[in-house]
Amino acid sequence: MQFSKSTGYALHALIHLARSERGHHVGIKELSAMLGVSESYLSKIMSKLRQDGLVNAVTGASGGYELAKPADQITFLEVIQVVEGRQHLYECFNMNEERHQLFFEAEPSEPEADDFPAGKECLVKKVMLGAERQMNQYLQQHTIQWVLDSASFDCSHA
Repeated sequence: MQFSKSTGYALHALIHLARSERGHHVGIKELSAMLGVSESYLSKIMSKLRQDGLVNAVTGASGGYELAKPADQITFLEVIQVVEGRQHLYECFNMNEERHQLFFEAEPSEPEADDFPAGKECLVKKVMLGAERQMNQYLQQHTIQWVLDSASFDCSHA
């Protein structure tokens, strides 16, 4: 699995915004220069972040972007879901084929979605969703503030 470059730019943009002084709005020109990405591409990413309430866009001469909520309340999972979407990473296929039936659990431990034959659970999907839950839990535990707290920034390059 690989996240898009847009996710990386979104996370880095939020970190830069979190590092900026309180009340100092970072313009798209400054932000795109810091990240080494075009203003138009970054504007699309920032628009998604604004629509989902992660950043505020401030208009005017000293306008730009700022975090809409504290950095310790913005999780990696939230940012990824804004940029990548909120769908599951794995979807089972060919559920009605006889050869696929080999991969069903005889007695499911918990009910699953309606796309399975009654009383059956796809074991491949069970493993994949379990892995996704663990990854999401890990991403939920890490915030933009965690990066700031864990990093050693060289202030001479700020």
